[in-house]
Amino acid sequence: MPSSLRAPQRVADAPPAMPTQSLLGVPLALTDYEHTLDWIDAAVASRSREYICVAAVHTVMACQEDESLRAAVLAASFTVPDGQPLVWALRALGHDLGDRVYGPSLMDLACARAAKSGQRMYLYGGRNQGALAQLTRTLRLRHPGLKIVGGYAPPFRPLTDAEEEHVAQDIDRSGADVVWVGIGVPKQEKWMARMRPRLQAPVLIGVGAAFDFHAGLVPQAPPRMQRWGLEWLFRFVQEPRRLWKRYARYNPLFVFGFTRQYLRHRTGR
Repeated sequence: MPSSLRAPQRVADAPPAMPTQSLLGVPLALTDYEHTLDWIDAAVASRSREYICVAAVHTVMACQEDESLRAAVLAASFTVPDGQPLVWALRALGHDLGDRVYGPSLMDLACARAAKSGQRMYLYGGRNQGALAQLTRTLRLRHPGLKIVGGYAPPFRPLTDAEEEHVAQDIDRSGADVVWVGIGVPKQEKWMARMRPRLQAPVLIGVGAAFDFHAGLVPQAPPRMQRWGLEWLFRFVQEPRRLWKRYARYNPLFVFGFTRQYLRHRTGR
């Protein structure tokens, strides 16, 4: 058949919208690892332009005070409940969630799939280029065949326009399907919202401390502490000077704010 008469290649359907529940004004996806990974695969197949946020209590509460962070989170394709207390809150509101979608685990599971599917990954974040190289090596050893097609560890300052343009060109040249962003809240959410129109990669995912965890630079809380919702306490013990203000302020505010929402929910029923 002449090329001019060939039927156009069908583009895969865009991924469906995720069901959500608003928690203190932040819509959280009612999903699990498997559905989230399937959604990412569908977004890559359709070449749509999406980004995903990963939220703990800190993110939800910071959205109450930081308007630009709130706008970035609300503009995301969806936000997964990363913190165990968020899952408990969603269950209290009547949703049958099995587990949280923990950023480091989501990244690891996605890399395992990508090693088989050939999906291409780009890593944006890390403490420095040495830490990023260690992360790349660890992921490749853990998932043989994984295609990590590029990476950049930004400095601890705002990028200049020229630097940001260089990063955008580097990501596009790499042909990445998924860009993992590990520069912490709120920087990663604002970066994804700002850069989303400029990048060809179908999916951007902000996973915070996952880069340090997988590179072996910061220990993760024991599984039992994670199940009990005490990961914040483990991290506080590791970095008290940096984290004490965050937890002393946001944890009580979350309990108070959710109690009010729950009582309204019960009254509405």
